[in-house]
Amino acid sequence: MSNWIRKRWRQISAKRGIFTFIRAQLSSQLASFTDFSVSIILANVFNVFYVYATFIGSVCGGIVNCIVNYRWTFKALRIKKRYVAIKYFSVWICSIYLNTSGIYLMTELLRRTQLNVWLGHFFDNIFIVSKIIISLLVGYVWNYNMQRIFVYKNQDFRKYFKKKDQEGEIID
Repeated sequence: MSNWIRKRWRQISAKRGIFTFIRAQLSSQLASFTDFSVSIILANVFNVFYVYATFIGSVCGGIVNCIVNYRWTFKALRIKKRYVAIKYFSVWICSIYLNTSGIYLMTELLRRTQLNVWLGHFFDNIFIVSKIIISLLVGYVWNYNMQRIFVYKNQDFRKYFKKKDQEGEIID
């Protein structure tokens, strides 16, 4: 049994294909747990406005996600941390904007519909429903793809800023 577990763990930890996606989802779940916990505690226990609570939760979740993805998900240890941090920050800013504005818009729309009454029977704060839906959409559509193809890829961006002669050859 333990050999089977070790073999499966090695498969999941391999740096390729579907297993990278699985690791990314596990990392995302950990970050989401952090994000949601901070957001809900701030909004419900400390009465912080849900938009601010969402923003602070996103910041905390993003830090957890970046660290786990760097070391385990994308195994980007050969890439300098500062380059990862700069790229992650640029993607993350957009992610925070998409999450915060999406949650605000969806929450305000839900509050104006009859769904608010129905959902109110299950949730004390309607923003939690919006947070779940928007977080999943942003996570799958934006975060995973940008991290996979941009943040944790070792790309030499300096080549785009080097001078070239008329034939297109790089000038040293």
